[in-house]
Amino acid sequence: MSQETWEILCGMKTDDVELQLALQCAPLITGLKISNLLTISSDGFCLVEKIISGSFISMYPLLETEEKTVILLYQKERLEKYLRMMQVQKLLTEEGYPSCLLEDILPVLCEKYEAYAETKNDFPHELGLLLGYPPEDVEGFIRHRGKKCLCTGYWKVYADKERKLRLFEKYEYAKENLIQLLHYGLKMTEIIEICGSTAA
Repeated sequence: MSQETWEILCGMKTDDVELQLALQCAPLITGLKISNLLTISSDGFCLVEKIISGSFISMYPLLETEEKTVILLYQKERLEKYLRMMQVQKLLTEEGYPSCLLEDILPVLCEKYEAYAETKNDFPHELGLLLGYPPEDVEGFIRHRGKKCLCTGYWKVYADKERKLRLFEKYEYAKENLIQLLHYGLKMTEIIEICGSTAA
């Protein structure tokens, strides 16, 4: 992150929902990624719903507690297309999913994620697939139990390191851009609308 953006960030309210969307979901909002997780305070859920209403972004709550809400934000058509990839379907089948349809996967994933949150056992690593991570990296992570990766960025990389590092740089650039746009007075609804029309 550049010094300029860091200084801007230091002057902003970190609990602001719009800022958290920029910090956690910039790759999704700018169209670089098909989904992102958003962790916010529980009272921010309705505001997120309002901000993305009518946009190209869909949402599915994975976990709700008194302190926080974890939401999967995603571009529905792109995520459904990704889930139809043979390598992705194979991994989902190996992880016990009887169907590769999004509407069948999400409730099962939600159950597994909630169970993990309660016990801290058996993290559902297939969540990486719902986040659009390259299937070879999700498979590598599961096979090597998170060890022996080539590098770590937005996820642990097990193949094609240089391309993934360039992708991570783009994600960081997108985050900086959104922070600056918010600082200059744009609302997140406007940013999402602009990004949506650019992607269309």
